[in-house]
Amino acid sequence: MAEGPDTHDVPEAPVSTPPVFLVDDLPAADSAVLDGDEARHAVTVRRTRAGERLTLADGRGGLADCVVDAVEPGRHPTLEVTVLARRQDPEPALRVTIVQALAKGDRGELAVELATEAGADAVLPWKAARSVARWDDGPRGAKALAKWRTTARAAAKQARRGRVPDVPEPVTTVELAARLSTAAGAYLLEATAEVGLKDVALPDHGDVYLVVGPEGGVTGEELAALTDAGAVGVRLGPTVLRTSTAGAVALGTLGALTARW
Repeated sequence: MAEGPDTHDVPEAPVSTPPVFLVDDLPAADSAVLDGDEARHAVTVRRTRAGERLTLADGRGGLADCVVDAVEPGRHPTLEVTVLARRQDPEPALRVTIVQALAKGDRGELAVELATEAGADAVLPWKAARSVARWDDGPRGAKALAKWRTTARAAAKQARRGRVPDVPEPVTTVELAARLSTAAGAYLLEATAEVGLKDVALPDHGDVYLVVGPEGGVTGEELAALTDAGAVGVRLGPTVLRTSTAGAVALGTLGALTARW
């Protein structure tokens, strides 16, 4: 007897979220042209075709869901799109800044990337005493800061975020303490702390700072200055995390413990 047709369900191809492309301003009309580096990425890297969906974002919470009408390749590629819907990603009630001590090599950029994907609203570079990396006030410092900002921008697109995290100029410990003194909450990630992040009372609105020290840890002077400014020392768990990953783990913890998620 011949076998009948296979009745097993064939899994459908996964449906992915439309890619995000950053623009200075969202189109005011119902049609628009995407050009420049974003169009080049869409055409040469993503192989975008007519009929596909994409999202334009201004990096400040504004989003426009679009469909691609036409693709013009070449040296200066462009995409013609039609806007299907506009929406606004609201500012979170609890705004979280990762204070990231400068790290050597690409660890600082990795920290920015992970923090952005985990939802940081800002990443503040900190000139900690034991930071191996040193950012001067000249071209080298400007180049390093530009790399962090470029990393945040790329990670926000990858995470399909409507907001690109702020990456301000780096601060000294004195400048950081001044910021922490007016925050709704400030928490210094410290492996030797007696309480965990999950054990402290967290605010439900305002500005919160999560301070990530360098690989060598914070100095006694820094610890005193930050705690005098209101920072609470907390640990994330029984293990010691690298400076490049601690911020993202802390953001995940904070997201689960508050209304951010």
